[in-house]
Amino acid sequence: MRTFLLLLVALLVGFVLPGTPLHAQDTEFDPDTVQAGPLDNGRMWMFENPPIDYLEATYDFRPDSAWFEDARLSALRIPGCSASFVSPNGLVVTNHHCTRGSISGVSQEGEDLLSDGFYAATMEAERPIPDYYVEQLVGIEDVTDAVYAALEEAETDAERAEARRAATEQIGDAVAQDYGGDAVGINVDVVSLYNGGLYSAYVFKRYTDVRLVAAPELQMGYFGGDADNFTYPRYSLDFAFLRVYDEDGAPMQTDHYFTWTDDGISPEDLIFVIGNPGSTTRLATVAQLTYLRDVQVPAILRAITDRIEAMQAYARANPEVASRVRNQLFGLLNAQKAYRGRVDALQDPYIIARRAAAEEDFREAIQGDPDLRAAYGGLIDRMADIQQQKREQADAVGAFLLLGNSSYSSATLRRAMLAAQYRDAMAAGAKERAAEVKDNLLQIPDQPPALERRLLTVRFEAFRDYFGPEHAITQAALQGRTPEAAAAAMLETSLLASSETAEAVLGEGTLKQEDPAVGVAQAMLPRLREYQSALAGLGAQEDELASQLGRARFEVYGTAVPPDATFSLRITDGVVKGYEYNGTVAPPYTTFYGLYDHYHSYGADTEWALPERWRTPPAAFDLQTPLNFVSTSDTIGGNSGSPAINREQELVGLNFDRNIEGLVRDYIFLPERGRNIMVDARAVQEALDVIYDADRIVQELMTGQLYATEAEADAAMGTR
Repeated sequence: MRTFLLLLVALLVGFVLPGTPLHAQDTEFDPDTVQAGPLDNGRMWMFENPPIDYLEATYDFRPDSAWFEDARLSALRIPGCSASFVSPNGLVVTNHHCTRGSISGVSQEGEDLLSDGFYAATMEAERPIPDYYVEQLVGIEDVTDAVYAALEEAETDAERAEARRAATEQIGDAVAQDYGGDAVGINVDVVSLYNGGLYSAYVFKRYTDVRLVAAPELQMGYFGGDADNFTYPRYSLDFAFLRVYDEDGAPMQTDHYFTWTDDGISPEDLIFVIGNPGSTTRLATVAQLTYLRDVQVPAILRAITDRIEAMQAYARANPEVASRVRNQLFGLLNAQKAYRGRVDALQDPYIIARRAAAEEDFREAIQGDPDLRAAYGGLIDRMADIQQQKREQADAVGAFLLLGNSSYSSATLRRAMLAAQYRDAMAAGAKERAAEVKDNLLQIPDQPPALERRLLTVRFEAFRDYFGPEHAITQAALQGRTPEAAAAAMLETSLLASSETAEAVLGEGTLKQEDPAVGVAQAMLPRLREYQSALAGLGAQEDELASQLGRARFEVYGTAVPPDATFSLRITDGVVKGYEYNGTVAPPYTTFYGLYDHYHSYGADTEWALPERWRTPPAAFDLQTPLNFVSTSDTIGGNSGSPAINREQELVGLNFDRNIEGLVRDYIFLPERGRNIMVDARAVQEALDVIYDADRIVQELMTGQLYATEAEADAAMGTR
């Protein structure tokens, strides 16, 4: 919970920290009759407490400790996503969308590998990815007692927060040293589970020599584009291959990897998805959920939508530079759909009623035990009071959202805020602080002028809509103009509108209070500081209450249910299964036939276009090959790239999305409403073999043998 709240603060105030519900029930229901389900908190099981008895009872499958250890060491974490080893030679597979930035980053002059795809026909051609890493979870240590011991002397919320921070840092450093420390690439995360009911030190081996091996064209990895995002049936070839090299520059040798499937999967087959789910809010109280519903999530959705419109308008008006904002738009459009789904989920009265039923069960368990009641009674009500106090800051939540974000906020306004702080520091004689602020100001790069104007406009619109037209901040920003006209006027007259003039006036000391950007910043800062102070204080209290509730929950339920997602390694079970939707039935899997049907149905100038080499496939290409499939596994953001394996630990697919119905999983796990979506391993193999002629990689996947060139692989095939 603490990590989640810190990220929230960073999102809400990035300046300081560099309809009808879609899922609503079709029939009326009595909230008093709704009951919580045994797995409403999901099936994101921890490797330190694997659900062996549950798996045996549910699937007649009882894996031993060696099975779980091999699965843990075969799975990987990469920046923002998941991945896995798929050969003994360090070959790694993940999603294409997890590597877009890396693909662009290794493109050489005159190349557009993101659009055109990439395949290293030789080992020598595998391209090093700068500033990248792959992490393998090599150890897990229970450090709960050590963290709790560090909190015993702390009295206030602030003291406990600081003691917890210091303890986890110290414990993490000590555990890292036990495993060899930085010298051998050890990185330790001390993870709070059950909101602090349990603490585990996750020990990662980090590999930094990672090279791009193969990736399809963007149009194949993102087939259907934003229109198909969070939908199913799907036809996306969302995969990419990397390779980890050792400290001697040779392909890493490992005993732990998932073998590539021979037979694939069938409907009703048991699969496991292993990865690093990012963040869920399933242990939050109902009061926290209703605050999210009424204040935070709608504000975030509006901010995202405003910036999508601004960037799309910029791209339309400036097509020659549209590619510069392509990846940003992909991310924003993905977030927009996700937050729309979250709004729908939180507005579904059945979901709130079911969460309320679970909370009442939890409350009764606490009240029914004298010791628990003495230690934890009243916590849920205190959490509700915190949410009510947070609501008093609702206008500032929306008005200041993304204020300091370097990609989605006005550079001029960020400079103005720092300039105001610089002037205050100089006036107070705090020269060291003034120098620090000035340095930060001068590091803010210029936005393209047209984009800067649009970003400043949406900020002024937010001031007007959240604070009201008569508020001092709105008046300072607009001065009787429309938001668009006010933004244009500021950019024409402010000396902070460009990095060059900003550096000049700061160097000369000629920046005046009358500068329009400075005037807006001076009007903003008192309310911003009030908001930051309130949010920090309430956040500290909320952190502490969440931690105490986590300890209470852990005492009541133990590990019978998994904790919220924390971007730490989890394993989730499910079965391959279609579902009813929109008056019809979604199949368990789709095929390449469907991909070509979409191409011919929608046309060559749509999001369902095909790259040239795909338009007329070779005769050997099997259009019946399964392309995407769905299961009831419990996944969330961060699970992108997660391997889907069968009982024999054969990799059968790669998780890359969930359907729109599955967006309720941020708050509750209802397997009947959602599905996770995967690329079928058979489709990846068919594409590599027939379309891309990547025999070197196909043979490595099938045999584990490393081939330096295509010729070697072809020769080996000829001898078998």
